[in-house]
Amino acid sequence: MTDRPTSPWPLPLPPGEEPPVPPLSVWPTGQRDPAAQLRDSGCVPGTDADIDRIPPAVAAYAIATYTRPGDLVLDPDCGAGTVLTAALRASRHALGLTARARWWTLARANITAAKTAGAWRDGSVLDARPKVLATIRAAGLVGRVGLVLTSLRTAPENPKDRAPSPDRDPDSAIAELVATLAYCEPLLRSGGHLAVVTRPLRHPDGSLVDLTTPLLSAATAAGLAPVDRCVALTAGLRGNRLVTHASLSERRAVARARAAGTSTALTAHREVLVFQLAHDAELSAAAVAGIPWSPEDDVIRPAVNGVEYPGWRRAA
Repeated sequence: MTDRPTSPWPLPLPPGEEPPVPPLSVWPTGQRDPAAQLRDSGCVPGTDADIDRIPPAVAAYAIATYTRPGDLVLDPDCGAGTVLTAALRASRHALGLTARARWWTLARANITAAKTAGAWRDGSVLDARPKVLATIRAAGLVGRVGLVLTSLRTAPENPKDRAPSPDRDPDSAIAELVATLAYCEPLLRSGGHLAVVTRPLRHPDGSLVDLTTPLLSAATAAGLAPVDRCVALTAGLRGNRLVTHASLSERRAVARARAAGTSTALTAHREVLVFQLAHDAELSAAAVAGIPWSPEDDVIRPAVNGVEYPGWRRAA
């Protein structure tokens, strides 16, 4: 027997066993409508075309909760750059990646707008796909990122289609995100977090697509442990009621779906899954349980590109 705490689940998981779902919490991030949020955060016109963007209020809440001033926030598929803007406005450094020329232009413009408004931290966006994070070009980021904050991107390539589609297949988007999680895991500093934001999707019959299970499995495979599961409201709280902030196109899409006999509803939230490095989760569990952690239990992970990084040691 040993006093060493066990991780949130055995790694790897036994065949057929699913990772546990962490406790649910609710973020009151929908008090302002989407247009007002974009305006308040200083985003440039056209940012609203990115329907998979993380709403500025959600990004700001996650950054305030999981980082400290001066931390580096990374969005490996940043779209129009709402995460980058929120990070800079909160005195965090920001780095984004996108391979879509339209989003790169908007993200760059949003960074410039934030700097013009007084943000002094370093912010940049690269014209690159997330897989560049697994190359020597990203070696300087290893063990330095305080928060990876990104969204599951399931929108069609056609930017004019801004309304949720009940028959959109998220499988390819999840597969891309699985790889992205693996690229990002070595970049997290000790105590850092990785958060994935998803918007509700529906099957053709109107039932919700289960995005949580495959994302938890993907994170497990990447060496991450779930620590929080949150509902970030995009609808406003008015007493005991939720008031949606859906656009006209979204309302029309829901009306068309209902007329066709598909049960659907307006979106009122985003789901946020938050992870840590599995070893960090063990340390947190040990601290909560009051179990001492021996220095012999520290972990130094394999070198990357032939270099060992001291920041990878998980100190007690």
